[in-house]
Amino acid sequence: MLIKNGRVIDPANNIDDSLDILVEGAVIKKVARGIKSEDSKVIDAKGKIVAPGLIDIHTHLREPGFEYKETIKTGTMAAAAGGFTAICCMPNTNPINDNRAVTEFILSKSAKEGIVNVLPIGAITKGSQGKALAEISDMVNAGCVAISDDGKGVMDAEVMRRALEYTKAFDIPVIAHCEDANLSSGGVMNEGFASTTLGLRGIPMAAEEVMVVRDIALAELTGAKLHIAHVSSAGSVESIRTAKKRGVKVTCETCPHYFTLTEDAVIGYNTNAKVNPPLRTKEDVKAIKEGLKDGTIDIIASDHAPHAVHEKEIEFDYASFGMIGLETSLPLILRLVNEGVLSLNNAIAKATINPARLFKLKKGTLSEGADADITIIDTEKEWVVDVNNLKSKSKNTPFTGMKMKGRAVMTIVGGKVVYEISDGKRE
Repeated sequence: MLIKNGRVIDPANNIDDSLDILVEGAVIKKVARGIKSEDSKVIDAKGKIVAPGLIDIHTHLREPGFEYKETIKTGTMAAAAGGFTAICCMPNTNPINDNRAVTEFILSKSAKEGIVNVLPIGAITKGSQGKALAEISDMVNAGCVAISDDGKGVMDAEVMRRALEYTKAFDIPVIAHCEDANLSSGGVMNEGFASTTLGLRGIPMAAEEVMVVRDIALAELTGAKLHIAHVSSAGSVESIRTAKKRGVKVTCETCPHYFTLTEDAVIGYNTNAKVNPPLRTKEDVKAIKEGLKDGTIDIIASDHAPHAVHEKEIEFDYASFGMIGLETSLPLILRLVNEGVLSLNNAIAKATINPARLFKLKKGTLSEGADADITIIDTEKEWVVDVNNLKSKSKNTPFTGMKMKGRAVMTIVGGKVVYEISDGKRE
């Protein structure tokens, strides 16, 4: 395969140039100008961005146990349509991924039915109950790249400390879902004027922020790698910023909905805007963008959380938290570029080399000899989000009907085209 005439952006190697890429088998053979190869399939990327395959470190594939929401097959199809060549799946399946057997099942199923790379994340505690550590060593040896009780904060500080200490031997991060369950209990949206107006119980920003501070303190105590998931508030951004200046081994991510939407998206009791942590205020959105701009926030992840219709089209209090995001993340990230928040190079870095480095993956780069995971992006392509055209099994998105600009037009995994848009149509 020979990709010609594209604007190659590879933040890992500080490349932003008009170059050709020659792929042989599953690896990148050569990156240079004017490559000639008579026996290669030529892909003309003129007017397009050729980037390393995007990596999403925070998704929920729901399999095993909740296949009615999403499966590894449909989830990876959605990922490919969004330009992602590798995704990390959280452990809150049924059974929970807290042991080698579940990890091996996910990897086996992914090898058979997945069309992008799937990297499992194991649970911190058994059953994600926050009491006893899960079989971390077995899960890591089976293929888990990190541990997290995502969906639940580890309330016991001693347990969290032991998890951080234990993972130092494997040099993997502990991914913290920072939520004080006592402060957030019963809450369904951000606590503030909007929640009062709607008569909905609020979740204070402190529910996230106190746990961010606690986990940073534990990371400082242990010297372990801490990664904070789905940062949503100004206070969290500032705590992480100051911790990094002190030299704490802390990284973090945010999600497109936290820099695109505010709590006002909930008005009208829109359950598709019900997420955890909740959508915040304009001031928080501004702080998230500042955090992205100055490097405090390392990574952008989707927190793709599929739910069936019956779990969303009910009273707001009872609706499930979460929205799908794999297929809408890229245009929302590109919006940051159009707004001048990030350069195109920085935006791509937050979805390629930064996540690859966090998990020590041999991905996220277009270096010669690297895996041929490549995303070709048309930054000018305009489209409207239509849930009927989404690959995800679930359709719970607040972006329905929204006009987007920019999308992946080709996704290549291991040298194979797994997704392509041709003449405006999906293939």
